[in-house]
Amino acid sequence: MKITRAAALGGLLVLLGFLTVYPLGMLIYGSLHSTPPGMAGEFNLDGYRALLSERALNVLWNSLTIAFTKTVLSLALAVFFSWVVARTDTPFRGAIEILITLPFFIPPILTATAWGMLGNPEVGTINLAWKWLTGTTEPLVNVYSWGGVVWHMMQYSVPFLFLLLVDAFRSMDPALEESSRMSGASRMQTFCRVTFMLMLPMLTSAFILSFIRGIEAFESPVIFGTPAGIEVLTTEIYNLISQQAVPNYQAATAYGFLSVGLMLALVLLRWRLLGGRSFTTVSGKGYSPRVTPLGRWRWLTFLACMLFFVLTVALPVVQLALSSFFKFFGFYQRDMFTLDHYRSIWANRDIWEALRNTLLLGLVGASTTMVLGSLAAYLTVRTQWKGRRVVEVLTWLPWTMPGIVLGIGFLWGFVLLPDWIPIYGTINALLLAYIALGTPVAVRVMSGAFGQLSKDIEESSRVHGATFWQTLWRILIALAWPSFAVGWILLFFGILRELSASILLYSADTKVLSVVMLQMWTGGNPEEVSVIGLMLVGLVLLFRFVELRLMRRQLAP
Repeated sequence: MKITRAAALGGLLVLLGFLTVYPLGMLIYGSLHSTPPGMAGEFNLDGYRALLSERALNVLWNSLTIAFTKTVLSLALAVFFSWVVARTDTPFRGAIEILITLPFFIPPILTATAWGMLGNPEVGTINLAWKWLTGTTEPLVNVYSWGGVVWHMMQYSVPFLFLLLVDAFRSMDPALEESSRMSGASRMQTFCRVTFMLMLPMLTSAFILSFIRGIEAFESPVIFGTPAGIEVLTTEIYNLISQQAVPNYQAATAYGFLSVGLMLALVLLRWRLLGGRSFTTVSGKGYSPRVTPLGRWRWLTFLACMLFFVLTVALPVVQLALSSFFKFFGFYQRDMFTLDHYRSIWANRDIWEALRNTLLLGLVGASTTMVLGSLAAYLTVRTQWKGRRVVEVLTWLPWTMPGIVLGIGFLWGFVLLPDWIPIYGTINALLLAYIALGTPVAVRVMSGAFGQLSKDIEESSRVHGATFWQTLWRILIALAWPSFAVGWILLFFGILRELSASILLYSADTKVLSVVMLQMWTGGNPEEVSVIGLMLVGLVLLFRFVELRLMRRQLAP
């Protein structure tokens, strides 16, 4: 039995190492190698010398500035929305919570293309309406700018932060704030000295995670930043590999390694800021979370929340529907109405092949990742096996690698594998990348679920003769099934929206919908992109509905 456990642990460590340590090691290798993957060359430091150029410094500055700006603005909005939903009497708070989180599940490439048609300075729908209403020739908005990049990144950053913060607001004992008020502190003093300080761990974690997501963002900068000459780390990596006659893999990989260094520095900074400090907000004393009556202001907070939903979901979806029915977006005359774009998509075999690949990768990738995450979570939460801390670190490591950086690491790694391991250029290359990117999510979801189960249940199963695998599947996963299902759907959404790693690892036969949409957009076919976007919206709404049903079942008494 010990031999079986040791073999299982060893196999898990090898698999996790291949998904995390191997691509990280290949990043180091590629940053020192002078030629593209698979070609003979020499080792030098030219890639790192490129990081000392003025262009590289500008790229780094752009990345940090955009990530910081969108994080500060997004965090402020997320805190406001969390407070509204968790601590006020704003009407329809349950519906508001669902609507605010919806943009997180919509692929960014979809909303990026929609806002590219809404905010185009020449023929964008918003600007056409503005010019018609005011008679001016100047556009109201221009998404191909710094503001456009930040605004689009905020559309999925605010829901992400809201998901992290809203439960923290719910779990905070209101008596702590009431004691401050009774002691003579004003509302602002109470917020700064009590609420803010008690929320500091969650706010810091949320800030760091959002900042990391800002550094690794790809869709917003490539759609809105590149036309305006705004380059960030992810787009610079993409341009060095895909937009040059002779790809510069060495410099691109060095940029990737720089990104990993930034991620690690941010995590270490958080540990330094919060290490050794206590922030207890929930005790054994029972309490009923109280809401703040807003009076007539409650309808204003309701409208503010609905405005966010309209701008981030309703307006883009309406734009996609509108442009899908006209020959050219921006020309909405009656004689321009057509169904040709739907016919074109219906007859395009490449689109259906990409859809098949996307759904296949979503189904297999989410299932495999959840099984892997369940095993890793079991080891780290419910056993005392030696090596479980190594497993924990390996499952955490992908957080430090943006998708496009992990894609570079796997690109080098797959090319250098022996011929009898044919991964490069196959759909398995995308599958492994998706599993690596999703493993941290799966482990965190299942760790929380397993941590709530008594060990007596497991021991009783083993006493009655069940094997380890029977106990894991029939008892633990069966009891944690709602969390498993929710994690599966989150991972499916993640694969559906993934672009940055896919853009480097796909081949002619393994394209996914996100890659096809980007290629069609850059190829000047926004109307057909709109049709694909509507298909994805339908998938998102369907799976979001299923997820909400599962969550309600999980929370039901």
